[in-house]
Amino acid sequence: MALLVHLLSCSFGLGSWVAVNGLWVELPLIVNQLPEGWDLPSYLTVIIQLANLGPLLATLMQKLCPGRLKERAVIYTILVTGVVACFLLAAFWAETTVVGGALHSTAFLIITFFLSLVDCTSSVTFLPFMMQLPPKYITTYFIGEGLSGFVPGLVALGQGVGVTKCANVTQPSDNETHMETQYLPPHFSPEVFFFFLAVMMVVSLTAFTLLTRVPRTFQLSTEDLACDPVASVSSGLDNLPRYSGYQFGFIYFLVVWVNGLTNGLLPSVQTYSCMPYGDVAYHLSAALSSMANPVACVIAMVGDAQSLVSLGLLCLGGTAFGAYNMAMAALSPCPLLQGTVAGQTLIVLSWVFFVGALSYVKVMVGVILRDEGHSALVWCGAAVQLGSMAGALTMFPLVNVYQLFQAGDTCSTRCPL
Repeated sequence: MALLVHLLSCSFGLGSWVAVNGLWVELPLIVNQLPEGWDLPSYLTVIIQLANLGPLLATLMQKLCPGRLKERAVIYTILVTGVVACFLLAAFWAETTVVGGALHSTAFLIITFFLSLVDCTSSVTFLPFMMQLPPKYITTYFIGEGLSGFVPGLVALGQGVGVTKCANVTQPSDNETHMETQYLPPHFSPEVFFFFLAVMMVVSLTAFTLLTRVPRTFQLSTEDLACDPVASVSSGLDNLPRYSGYQFGFIYFLVVWVNGLTNGLLPSVQTYSCMPYGDVAYHLSAALSSMANPVACVIAMVGDAQSLVSLGLLCLGGTAFGAYNMAMAALSPCPLLQGTVAGQTLIVLSWVFFVGALSYVKVMVGVILRDEGHSALVWCGAAVQLGSMAGALTMFPLVNVYQLFQAGDTCSTRCPL
């Protein structure tokens, strides 16, 4: 019975962020097929921030009307919404309409909002439900949550990005010949990938349905609680040193800064920093950085606690990689070492180390604040949203209104030597 509950808990956690993570790793394949082009990631960052209305409303309901919000009904609703949205995405992701005189991928953006609403709301509903089970299953749930980023990245690597080739095309109107970029298909289409995401959501929904049928006597088993080492972790928390006001200020600064970089500033320009090096570089940076996030989280969970100084230095290192990524985006369509294996390798590694280092910092800061009590975690959540929203709202006008970043074309762009 215990093994079955572990498997169900992991499968349930898999549905927490699999849809949004899947969208990010699929961007290298669809960014050239949708009218937003290289600006598409900046749209996604803003849409995801707007979707935080879901957890905000859920939290307010829990605080203002205790007991009125039916937790299981909410989870069923968001999981079913996620399944339906993934199937709709597979069918309509390429549909476009004219909005404000310009062509936009309206269906993709609207469905993305609902998927983001599902994943964001899962953050405040899935874990409280898991608290009804013995503590050891919460660890398994977090493993599943980490796999929600790792599995789509792994599938995206198997999907590949296809091959880009340059072809001479003659215009019938003027008989002039010019170079045109042609994209050969990957191993399987985006539609298949989105159907895969739908299947993952179905797996999560099925796991949740079965978890709700776990016998009550099993949930309250004192034997499970007694043999679980996690249950006794808090016994030594009172002996931990408290932090000064300045140290707390530094901790919350780290939260705002790290989330601003990873959830707003850098994702908005990933296409501009990677696409000039080719589709393969963009594909690898998106897939491997998505996989680096859960790997960093696992390392943080099993590793020793870090001092604030070491976390600050690690944050500085991650920021340096982020600065390199931003600089290459600013130099687009002619970044450093373009057209070389060294340039492609550097940009991929830079994105992986950027995400990995700052993901580790986020987890360790969360561990520190968890030990400081509920109020500290509430302020941590507020700092996460503040940083993420500030990053997204800063980059959107820079990318889409002021157009500070320039797109290019693999075949027609000519860069100085």
